Amino acid sequence: MIEVYHTSDAVVECPDTVHSRMNLDFGPGFYFTSIRCQAEKYALRFLRRNKQAWMNVYDFSEDWSEWNVKIFSDYNEEWLDFVMNCRNGEVVGNFDLIVGGIADDKVFDTVDLYTEALISKEEAIKRLSYIKPNIQYCVRTDAMLRRCLIFKEAIGVL
Repeated sequence: MIEVYHTSDAVVECPDTVHSRMNLDFGPGFYFTSIRCQAEKYALRFLRRNKQAWMNVYDFSEDWSEWNVKIFSDYNEEWLDFVMNCRNGEVVGNFDLIVGGIADDKVFDTVDLYTEALISKEEAIKRLSYIKPNIQYCVRTDAMLRRCLIFKEAIGVL
């Protein structure tokens, strides 16, 4: 088991995939990270909007042998194409879990430049990559959430 974090404006004891938005890096699903400071930083987005921020803490099983998993080990062409397609509303692949890096907040500008062939794929990847290490997990199926994710606590972020 690894400890993971999901930041929200609510306590999420029973996560699901129904409440997800479509146009995220890896498509609809329940997102979390194993990097605590990354989750804490994300909580600031809620606080800036004058909302309560909660860091939901879970244990996540690392036994993925029976699940369809896609792992992006670095920012490369495959990752960029996948993120672009997902951000355009396409559900790519039939994955239970996708693991990989986060596109930064300027993703839309960069994707537009790349789509219009104003920058190369290599330049787009460079612009989208965070300098600091980061990781996101996107569980796309409720079955995997129920069997692999265990709620531990919710911590209010001030």
